Formats: sequence, C-alpha cells, structure tokens
Amino acid sequence: MKEITLGVMGGGQLGRMFVHAAQRMGYFTAVLDPDPLSPAGRVSHHHIQTAYTDPAGLQQLSDRCVAVTTEFENVPAQALAQLAYARTVSPGAEAVAIAQDRAREKSHFESCGVPVAPYAVIETPVQLAVVPDDLLPGILKTASMGYDGKGQVRVHTQAELAAAWADLKNVPCVLEKMLPLQLECSVIVARGADGACVNLPVQRNLHRDGILAVTEVFEGNLPPALVERAVAAAKLIASGLQYVGVLCVEFFVLEPDSDDAAALGGLVVNEMAPRPHNSGHYSMDACDVSQFELQVRTLAGLPLTQPRQHSPSIMLNLLGDIWPDPDFSPPWAPVLALPGTHLHLYGKAKASKGRKMGHLTITGHTVEQVRATALQAAAILGIAPF
Repeated sequence: MKEITLGVMGGGQLGRMFVHAAQRMGYFTAVLDPDPLSPAGRVSHHHIQTAYTDPAGLQQLSDRCVAVTTEFENVPAQALAQLAYARTVSPGAEAVAIAQDRAREKSHFESCGVPVAPYAVIETPVQLAVVPDDLLPGILKTASMGYDGKGQVRVHTQAELAAAWADLKNVPCVLEKMLPLQLECSVIVARGADGACVNLPVQRNLHRDGILAVTEVFEGNLPPALVERAVAAAKLIASGLQYVGVLCVEFFVLEPDSDDAAALGGLVVNEMAPRPHNSGHYSMDACDVSQFELQVRTLAGLPLTQPRQHSPSIMLNLLGDIWPDPDFSPPWAPVLALPGTHLHLYGKAKASKGRKMGHLTITGHTVEQVRATALQAAAILGIAPF
C-alpha cells in the first residue's frame, strides 16, 4: 500500500494530537520543529529538526508530504507560502498572516459584519496622542506574537497607556476598550476546500491569568439564540478568509444590561486561532468526530460530517502549577478512579508554572454528574473550583 504522509509545522501538543488522529486513520506523518524533544516530533513517523524558515527543512517536508498544516498561529506565514508552491497547505499563508496581526484580524472581522470591541491601532506617537478617552479603561495588546495573556497590559488613563506602550518597546499595538463581560465562549469550525463547513458545539470557557482553565460543553450551557449567532459569525469569518482547515473563533458575551451590550448586540468577537484550540480538546472524548480528525479530513480532502456530541463534558486544563515537584506527578490514581475521567498528557519533559502539560476531560450521562465529578477532580489536583 502506498505511503501517504501528512505534514505539520510545529511540534507542540496540538501537533501531537493531530499526529495521533492522522495515524489512527492510516496516514504517515511528518513534523517540522527545531526542538529534539517536541511532543509531536517524538510520536511522528518523521521529525524534521530544523528552523521553520530553513529552506532545506521546508524542502524535505515538501518532498515527504502530500499536504501540510500548522499547529500554532505564529509559524512564519512566508514558510507556508513557500510550501504552497508545491503542496497543498491549509490553512493558507494569507489566513495565518491575518490571524498573526490583531489590526488586520479586527479589520477582517468588521468586513464580515461581526461586531468587535471598540479599538484603536497604535503604531506611531501621533496615533497614541489621538486615542480617544472613551476607549479607556482598555487593554493594550501587541499586534503580533501575543498568546495566553502575554503581550497585554490593562490601562486606565492616558498616562498609563503611554507608559505601557513604552514598556512594550513601542511595537505596533491595538488598544481595546474594556467591556463588561458576562462570560467567554468559543466556536470551532472546520471548512473544506469545497466550501463545506461544520462546527463543534459552542464552548463556554473560563480563563484565569489569561490562560484557559475550564471548558464546559453541554446542551443549554448558553442561550440558544446566542449559540446560533456565534456559530453563524464563526462561519462568516471562515468563509471571508476562504479558509480551509480548523479555525477557532473566541467571543466575549457582554453583561446584558450594559450600554455596550445594547450597542454591540451582546456578543463581540475577541480573536481567532487558525488551528485546533485548547477549548476543543473535550471533543476527543465527548464527540463522534474530534477537532483533530476534522483537521485531518480538511487536509486530506475527505468529507466533513457535522460532529455529534454524545455526552455532556467539562475539560480542565492541567498546567505545570499542579506538579508538586518536577520529579513527581500529580495524584492521577484518585482522579482516574472517578467515573468518566479521561487523562491526556502531552509528553513534555519538564513541568513549569503556566505551562500546559495536559488536560482532563470528564464525561457522563448528566450535566449534574459531570460537574460533580469535575469539582472532585479539581479538588484532588489543587485546581480552584469553578
């Protein structure tokens, strides 16, 4: 039987789970990542250990693979463009480049008719000087290379804004008005080259210190009208990009009685990730088609079917904070003695504060059962209740 190899740029945990999904479906895999201990590289058939822009490494990936995807948004877009001369690449370089630039990203959202928080682009001292007062208090975010709360500063006055921009080395930034938030949610869509588009159920998310902590997914976790609007908006964003692959779109749900909610319709898009997403990991245990199988299907040109969630689910993100010591693991035995618990560790050699080491998915027959088990697991692991 002919060997068919799918490639992925990036060797982190998302690449690792993509590799597992592709291998389960009978594909060979190749990972390009400079780290010799990368989680995805350690389980892939081929690990090309070069920089993401290395011409020889890119040529080797192209020679081995029929198609290539990416597992993190900061892979150099020019590398994807170079690969696309000879191979199918999804998502495409232009879509990834837009996701890498907050200003371009927000412009794209607006062009799709999807509301965003009021904002201003700050690239020069002149632009800083004319920022309107009604955008304060706000969050100053670097236009590129920010994730998990990094590259973000809360500011309340014009003086704080100027000082924060200086602390960020005067790099291009976006200032977003702080809005009264009720909660956060996300939608993961998969779009094929033929324009077919499916979605996972809308995920309700809790972040702590800028990092996703808990995802809850079950029928009724959000009002039906809001779910419908969020899914429609995510599909509009993907279609506007002519996107092929798995895309996560994150939203803010505003406090319903606020003036901002009335002006913006209660739901604004925050950002998008051109890849599978932490909030979709529950789909590996709670859905008949996971986000990683959807990624394989879009890359290989296979049919997309609408995922069906068969169990209520809560996902707990497992950060390095819960490791008592680098040489000792958390107490997995009592956690896994709880019904409906599914442990996924990412194969990372060393735990550190804030580092994503794995996730725990809890499934069950009822929402009440799942929540009770999730709270028990959180207490055992020293994760704050929710």
